[in-house]
Amino acid sequence: MNTAIFSQMYKNKDLRKRLIIVLAILAIYSLLAHVPVPVPDTGKLQNFLLQLFQSNPLLGFANLFTGGALSNFSILLMGLGPYINASIIIQLLSQVVPQLEALQKEGGEAGRRKINYYTRLLTLPLALIQSVAMITLARTLSQQIAGVDLIGSPTIAQWALMIASITGGSMLLMWLGEIVTDKGIGNGISILILAGIVSNLPTQIIQQVSLAQADGAKIFTFAFFVAVIIVVVFFVVMLNEGQRNIPISYARRIAGDSRYGGVDSHLPIRLITAGVIPIIFALAFLSLPGFLGQLFSDAKTAWVASIANWMNTAFQPNKPIYTITYFVLVFAFTYFYTAVVFKPNEIAENLQKQGGFITGIRPGVETSKYLKRIITRLTLFGALALGLLAVFPFVIESIFKTENSLLSIGGTGILIIVAVIIETIKQIESRALMATYEKY
Repeated sequence: MNTAIFSQMYKNKDLRKRLIIVLAILAIYSLLAHVPVPVPDTGKLQNFLLQLFQSNPLLGFANLFTGGALSNFSILLMGLGPYINASIIIQLLSQVVPQLEALQKEGGEAGRRKINYYTRLLTLPLALIQSVAMITLARTLSQQIAGVDLIGSPTIAQWALMIASITGGSMLLMWLGEIVTDKGIGNGISILILAGIVSNLPTQIIQQVSLAQADGAKIFTFAFFVAVIIVVVFFVVMLNEGQRNIPISYARRIAGDSRYGGVDSHLPIRLITAGVIPIIFALAFLSLPGFLGQLFSDAKTAWVASIANWMNTAFQPNKPIYTITYFVLVFAFTYFYTAVVFKPNEIAENLQKQGGFITGIRPGVETSKYLKRIITRLTLFGALALGLLAVFPFVIESIFKTENSLLSIGGTGILIIVAVIIETIKQIESRALMATYEKY
């Protein structure tokens, strides 16, 4: 990073304003994460959920991505889940619905805004459905584990108030993210997800340092886990930035007395074209067995209760079946989503229209086949790397027979943290450079 350009951010009024907006939104997010959903006894419910999430690694992992809002039963307990799900659904629909595909390919800025509008519309019903599911799950878990319904017996008006507060919190968070994107620096949704992940890190680090100071034998364990995290961060940076540059040449053209073209460029193909989407898909699928197991563990039908209890036991992050299934799903979804977002036929067609070609490869069909081979090989290594990154905390904990809160963010969290920080720094550099050019 060019520190000279980066320092211009503090000298430029517009950049300072954007930075202040980002910091203000993050402060608002932190405050909202502690605003509870109106229930009869908030304190008892929060204590119950905190103990439950500390004893259940899967729920604790989900709580991490909401910045603790889930254990607080805050109005932000769903985080940006509904918006992310809506975005994924719209992206998938754009591959099969001609109107959406046309907006995405040819709509330009207006098309992008239209797709964002559809995404926001879809977020609302998804948030309503998920809010009902979260309230129902909280009631079921409290009845099964604590023996009492900590939500109480809400009336229709109370149900409406709880659903409205949770749905409103999710929509408000989506709006804050869009403000950061438009008025701040970086992608607002990604920055809020990053804020949720790192919000608990200082507390976890302090706890681990205190434990190491109290027990000298744990100092080496603490140092080992810190070293592992540093190595993983380095690996994630290399993975996130890894790409293959395909050389592209453009034929020289003559129009009257003017000549243009005849330049060489390259087509960058990222090692992980799908980003963290495969991990998000995999986590969504893996949450179903535990969710269904909790709901039906007290079923009156014996075989239903037996299957539900097995799912509760088997699909815990410290169990082999969970780790293996997680890896397989991440691997499969990496190929699936790469096929959705990377289309060799369209790239080959666009290159041919622009007079571009890959040296030694015929334009058109042959270029498409060549790109397919390249992306298939790259995706193989990318899928393996993503799968290993996703399951590495569980493997480390199973080998050393210990749980460490420093590893709780996992490879997924580290990947998100690194990707968002790198992308935000690039945008800051770009804006700082533009501010420098404006002086001349």
